[in-house]
Amino acid sequence: MSLVRRGNVFDPFSMDLWDPFDNMFRSIVPSSSSSDTAAFANARIDWKETPEVHVFKADLPGVKKEEVKVEVEDGNVLVISGQRSKEKEDKNDRWHRVERSSGQFVRRFRLPEDAKTDQVNAGLENGVLTVTVPKAEGKKPEVKAIEISG
Repeated sequence: MSLVRRGNVFDPFSMDLWDPFDNMFRSIVPSSSSSDTAAFANARIDWKETPEVHVFKADLPGVKKEEVKVEVEDGNVLVISGQRSKEKEDKNDRWHRVERSSGQFVRRFRLPEDAKTDQVNAGLENGVLTVTVPKAEGKKPEVKAIEISG
């Protein structure tokens, strides 16, 4: 937990406040001993299910198709991984701020039993990776008509 200290005692907004986002990524992003930017470890991914497919969408701005891998492990685990390369530095460059992260990322999703993992499709367009996993047709319930006596 991290407290943010503000200065003025008479200002109601200057009290010590808990900032839930301060250390949020420190537990998931491994720290690097080098001066490289922190790893691009927590790629944001949405998972939507429709009656026909599971759709995964990942925001990967600046990542090339060759830098991304989509795999199925152990029969039903979708693995999306890749790397965003660090920007080349020139000795004459003078950086004022570095906020975009670089490094490796990996996300794993256990797919449900109805996923057709042999028919997974993936595409990268405008920095958004879309992975589509078709679903097997569900067994339709049998309807048995019962005759009413009387």
